[in-house]
Amino acid sequence: MADVFEVLKKDRDEVKAMLGWLADGQTAASGATTGQLEERKRLVDNLIIEESRHEAVEQQYFWPAVRRLGPEGDRVADQAIEQETSGEQILNELDRLAPDDHRFESVLAAFASDARAHIAFEEAHAWPLLSATLSQQESAELADKITQAKKLAPTRPHPSVPPQPSAQKTAGPLASAADKLRDVLTGRGRHS
Repeated sequence: MADVFEVLKKDRDEVKAMLGWLADGQTAASGATTGQLEERKRLVDNLIIEESRHEAVEQQYFWPAVRRLGPEGDRVADQAIEQETSGEQILNELDRLAPDDHRFESVLAAFASDARAHIAFEEAHAWPLLSATLSQQESAELADKITQAKKLAPTRPHPSVPPQPSAQKTAGPLASAADKLRDVLTGRGRHS
C-alpha cells in the first residue's frame, strides 16, 4: 500500500519530466515545425491536466491534513496554497495560448520556475511536517483518498474556485464534468 508521499512524488516526477521535455523541445522561435508545435501543445495540455488534478486534490485532502497540525501547519498550507493559486492563474493563461503565440514560451517559463519553487517548498516544509505526525496507516489512507479523488478532479485550471476543501469538493465534480466533456469534444488529453 503506497503512502501519501509516494503518490505525491509520482505526480511530481511526472511534472518534472514534462517540464524537462518542454525545456529541451523545439519552440516557434527556434524554428519548430508545425508538427513539433502541435506536440508541444499536447504536452502542455497534459501538463495542465496533471497539475489541475493534482492541485485540486491537494486542496481537498492534503492541505487540510497539514492544517490539523496547528499554527505551523496553517502557515505552511497558506504559503503553499498561495503558490498554487498563482500557478493556477498562469496555467489558465497558458491554456489559452497557442504554441506559436509570442507569449507562450514566457508564460510556460514562468510556470516552470514557479512549479519548481513550489515543489521544493512542499518537499522541504510540508512533507517533513506531516510525515512526522502521520502513522503508516493514516498516510496510506490519505494516499488512497488522493488517488481516488484525482480520477474525478478537474482537468483544467479554475482560478475562480476558492482553494478551500469544501469549495473544491462542491465545485470540483461540476468543473470536472464540464472539463471532461470539453476534452472529449476537442480531443484534448488523448495522447497522455
